[in-house]
Amino acid sequence: MERNKVKKSKRSKKWLFIIIGVILFFIILYFGIYLYARMQPKLPITGANGYHLYDINGDVYTASSDKTVSLNEISDDLINATISVEDKNFYKHQGFDFLRIIKAMMINLTSGETLQGASTITQQYSKNLFLDFDKTWDRKIKEAWITIRLEAHYSKDDILEGYLNTINYGGIFGIGNASKYYFNKSAKELNLAEASMLAGIPKNPSKYSPLVDEENAKSRQKIILNTMVKNGYITQNQADAAYNTKLNYEKSEDSDNLKMMMYYQDAVMEELNSIKTIPSSFLETGGLKIYTNLDMNAQKALEDSANNNITNSDIQMAGVVMDPQTGKVLALSGGRDYNKSQYNRATMAKRQVGSTIKPFLYYSALENGFTPSTTFTSEKTTFSFSNNKTYTPKNYNDEYANGPISLAAAISYSDNIYAVKTHLFLGDDALPDILKRVGIDEDLNTLPSLALGAEEINMMDMMAAYSALANEGYKIEPYFISKVTDMEGNVLYEYKPKPENVLNKNTVYILNELLTTTYAKEFKDYNTPTCLSIEPKMTHKYALKSGTTNTDNLIFGYNKELLVGMWTGYDDNKEVSSQDSSNLKNAWVDIMETYLEGKNDEETWYKTPSNVVGVAIDPISGKASTDSSKAKILYYIKGTEPTENKSSLDEAIPTVKVKE
Repeated sequence: MERNKVKKSKRSKKWLFIIIGVILFFIILYFGIYLYARMQPKLPITGANGYHLYDINGDVYTASSDKTVSLNEISDDLINATISVEDKNFYKHQGFDFLRIIKAMMINLTSGETLQGASTITQQYSKNLFLDFDKTWDRKIKEAWITIRLEAHYSKDDILEGYLNTINYGGIFGIGNASKYYFNKSAKELNLAEASMLAGIPKNPSKYSPLVDEENAKSRQKIILNTMVKNGYITQNQADAAYNTKLNYEKSEDSDNLKMMMYYQDAVMEELNSIKTIPSSFLETGGLKIYTNLDMNAQKALEDSANNNITNSDIQMAGVVMDPQTGKVLALSGGRDYNKSQYNRATMAKRQVGSTIKPFLYYSALENGFTPSTTFTSEKTTFSFSNNKTYTPKNYNDEYANGPISLAAAISYSDNIYAVKTHLFLGDDALPDILKRVGIDEDLNTLPSLALGAEEINMMDMMAAYSALANEGYKIEPYFISKVTDMEGNVLYEYKPKPENVLNKNTVYILNELLTTTYAKEFKDYNTPTCLSIEPKMTHKYALKSGTTNTDNLIFGYNKELLVGMWTGYDDNKEVSSQDSSNLKNAWVDIMETYLEGKNDEETWYKTPSNVVGVAIDPISGKASTDSSKAKILYYIKGTEPTENKSSLDEAIPTVKVKE
């Protein structure tokens, strides 16, 4: 027994010596690297992490360093709170807190989870000097090397000042900007309560911003105040008083004007990170000038229309405004209020697109011999398939013609029976093939419900697809950044649009005219056009399609000048209401009308191709009309105009079984 104790003691001592030896080796190695770093040129960090974002007119609308402040212009409470919670040994270590690293490793190993981090302020500052936060070993090595070089050439005050001017305070970068944004005061004027609240945000801006979740923010503030007491910066009485101080978020007058514009900025930075020709480190460029397609008039129209019309405060929204001829994204919103949620629903989410998929189905139909006058019977229908499978779609409000209707009427009313029959008539691959042609590469299920938009597709992908219709058959890619230069004006990147002709111009023109039936008074009959309610607001001609599922409302509409897509719904997929759909339509038309004010249809609508002819038709039957009061002018390839002897295509779909 005694011999075993002696063996264990020797083994423990052996491991202790090994661990101490490894630690000493790395400390010696570090100081060797540190001495080498001292011999390297001084890193030019003045203005590093700086970028300026320019709008479509060349005016700066965001700058990461527009309120750079020196350390003596920052509240002592903010400095002490930051050091206390982020890196209490900041003024004692040489960039890496080795004891803290070992402690964090031991805690994480014994728990099996990553419960503690050990990044110092210098390490975090070096990370802020990169465009993105990749977690590759290559990136970690670069960050470590920059950390050592910073410590080798700059004072602790210089490093702390740089860190505080680049850190993310909930989409607001730098303490000068943050103090102005949250409290409308300078960084020097922050009191202990305000400072401890702001110091808590960088750990997780989407969780600890008081404008997102004040309960979480207060919890984080309490932790910070307690660490300040523990580290001797304040007394417990001061901590309690600060915690109990009611904070008023008196943001500057211009900070709340456009609550959604930060979503555009995030989309810009996401695109920037994907551009391979731009160095990943700001140190290699001395900062960046980023020229974007943001049109302030379009962004204001988008936000005003959403705020004025989407009155349900619980529902979320996304909207994109685009120039369909170039692909320039002029405005974007990924939610109702960036302060409350940074999740960008326009660029990240996938939702069921409902009937907004139907224009692509009907383009395929027109390409395969349909005309605006082609008819199917609209009635309650069960579709029977092999293996005894059936499918029973319904029209909105259970409205049916109980007789043949034209393609024009099917589009006007968004008739689901007609859409499914068309899908079956054309075959499973027709719709997916068209969607791939216009840029939607999703692996889509070819079930009959695809014709009704049961699949989930991202809004930006839908905008790209609709641009092929709005741009007379040419597909273009939506983009946010037109050019990037360094601070000296040297061009690092410039976008060159590459339009691709994927659809027939004549067929697209016919479809675009068909999409005006969604608000055409001539179609008010046994049913009502889906967008007729907003027709009184229209002073321009638009191609327009709305879509509704149980959980989503969508609308896409355009002319040759402007393409706007919008969505409303709930993040938890709660059911939407008919009022939500109506609100969305009103928001859409307000954007279009505001932005296009002063332009006429000769400027904004399409010229009729020479091979296309307009005919006055009866809206429901699709036959040539003799009653001008009910007729609607629709368009046909010459030689395909409606005749009396054309019959319904129902008999061509043998799998249809009509309910009695």
